[in-house]
Amino acid sequence: MTREVSANVDLSVRVGRLELPNPVLVASGTFGYAREMAGLVDLSRLGGVIPKTITRQPRAGNAPWRTVETAAGMLNSIGLDNDGVEAFIAHHLPYLATIGAPVIISIAGQDYDDFVGLAARLNGLAGIAALELNISCPNVSHGVDFGTDPEMCRRVIQGAREACSFPVLAKLTPNVTRIADIARAAEAGGADGLSVINTLLGMAVDWRRRRPVLGNGMGGLSGPAIKPVALRAVYQVTSAVNIPIIGVGGIATIDDAMEFLVAGATAIQVGTANFYRPRASLEILEALPAALAELRASSVREVVGTMKLNV
Repeated sequence: MTREVSANVDLSVRVGRLELPNPVLVASGTFGYAREMAGLVDLSRLGGVIPKTITRQPRAGNAPWRTVETAAGMLNSIGLDNDGVEAFIAHHLPYLATIGAPVIISIAGQDYDDFVGLAARLNGLAGIAALELNISCPNVSHGVDFGTDPEMCRRVIQGAREACSFPVLAKLTPNVTRIADIARAAEAGGADGLSVINTLLGMAVDWRRRRPVLGNGMGGLSGPAIKPVALRAVYQVTSAVNIPIIGVGGIATIDDAMEFLVAGATAIQVGTANFYRPRASLEILEALPAALAELRASSVREVVGTMKLNV
């Protein structure tokens, strides 16, 4: 693509109160704390970086095996392994504040007080652009409680919103009967936007040992296998709420990204692809202006939610 094409296209997007220079973000749990990827990716060019999820107290995570490759993706049962919020503030946030891209902090809690306490502890700290509430992790105890009960979802989003001044995003689980119900509850709680979707609950089996492969038995399925589910969820949620959506699930190419944009996503997150093609996010970003030009669009906003159903 030429510099002229890039210069004539507005890649900036807005997710509630969160302003992003472009719609290409990297998903939590797939990019470490960014320092690990700095030698491979120009972090400053990204629309946003979401580091590994943090909790109030340190977590050792689940027993191995924690990951297993599947036919079209991977299962993970990491169990939110992290050193806790205080270690994050002391050892990771100072670096993240220097990378030149918006940093969205993913937080998870076992109960309401955990989420609200984390939001309050992080409030006002330099280098943070927004919070993403991970209410949808399928491989920890109580990990999806707030993502499957509309009232619990509304309440925890409202609590986090009142505890901090940052924009608040809710990361939704596909492991529900009607994702639109949860999306509406998050909107009612004051979410600035929704990340749609987290992983699907799955399992791998070693039939010779007659045991699950993952130490925790079950884990979250991600990668190309879940893209059709994620696209469906983005479309359904777009039709149900009036707040922006960040599409997540199996995005690895410019075609994937454009599919999510026209289905209703304002921005996208690259996740599993980071493990096997660390520059996938930048490849998408570099191809985005030309893809928009194919649709005769001069901005990302012009194509969001423009898909028409077959009639």
